[in-house]
Amino acid sequence: MRTSTSLLSTPVSSASASLHCVPASPSSGGVFDETGLRKKQQELEEASARPDLWEDREKAERLLREKRRVERELELVDGIELAFSDAEVLLELAQEASDADTLSEVAEKLGAGEARLEDAELHAMLGGEHDGAGAIVEINAGAGGTDAADWAEMLLRMYLRWAEERDMTTEILDVQAGDEAGLRSSTVTIQGDFAFGYLKAEEGVHRLVRISPFDAQHRRHTAFASVSVIPELDDSIDVEVDEKDLRVDTYRAGGAGGQHVNKTDSAVRLTHEPTGIVVQCQNERSQHKNRAQALKVLKARIYEHYRREQEEKMAAMRGEKQEIGFGSQIRSYTLHPTQRVKDHRTGVEAGNAQAVLDGQLDKFIRATLLWKSTRGAGSSS
Repeated sequence: MRTSTSLLSTPVSSASASLHCVPASPSSGGVFDETGLRKKQQELEEASARPDLWEDREKAERLLREKRRVERELELVDGIELAFSDAEVLLELAQEASDADTLSEVAEKLGAGEARLEDAELHAMLGGEHDGAGAIVEINAGAGGTDAADWAEMLLRMYLRWAEERDMTTEILDVQAGDEAGLRSSTVTIQGDFAFGYLKAEEGVHRLVRISPFDAQHRRHTAFASVSVIPELDDSIDVEVDEKDLRVDTYRAGGAGGQHVNKTDSAVRLTHEPTGIVVQCQNERSQHKNRAQALKVLKARIYEHYRREQEEKMAAMRGEKQEIGFGSQIRSYTLHPTQRVKDHRTGVEAGNAQAVLDGQLDKFIRATLLWKSTRGAGSSS
């Protein structure tokens, strides 16, 4: 942690005053509009107290999610103000008493305020159309045989751990087991505030270098897996899918055995003929429920497919050269001879690879969002 001397080199009062200049969420128009947020909170509280709230369950759930989001944003504002206010009071006491212990406490308060300001900065970068939505994450094993399948399973675990740390809700919709170990592919939904906004930083190819546990000669192997992230669509966006364009296949769900093996053809595979998009779901025991889940994911993927297609056409008209997004190697995880994780876009590194694999991704996500926002500002100028 920083020493109190370095932290106290800036007057606390000026740090506190800077709160109102901090960019924030898209819902507040680019800055933390505290007055607007509190007005919104009051409106949502009144709406949530209506006796007919639950007559439309989906509308009620959307309203309560929005209410929780606004409350969390206000907690962030209040937390920043409180941290700097407490630090200012403590600083005055420390200066009067020349108390080193109190100065140390001031440093801790300023550190807490600084961390919340960083959270505010991160929220400011989540201004995309669907950044506040849940995320649908698809992981596919690439080159590397059994090691790649094992790597795909490790990545799934990493994202589940990351979501768990943030109190997000996850649901595994589909897993396709590898021939010997690991997973050929998996699809998981992650629901929570700005899940898509954060996780879109993870899209691309991830590379693993390690001593292979599947090699009897203990040689070093390289494996690849791709991560695709699309937003979950809410009810305000209607994507029409013509039944004539769908090919529906059913098959027996199951994994390695035991309770996960289903003796009926409950798993569903949907193929959208015009785009070639294929979606599978086997999470539920009911074929009807699996079909509904698969259709939900399919609509999200179709929407994203045409959205990206339109972006590429507009870029071509402007004469811009587009970088390859999906399929580009974005990060390397080296477990041998030393532990290191390096993001090739931002240059950010971490020496504790196991901690990253246990879900400590915020350092990389933050750096990538900053990098993308800088590039966006540069291209628009």
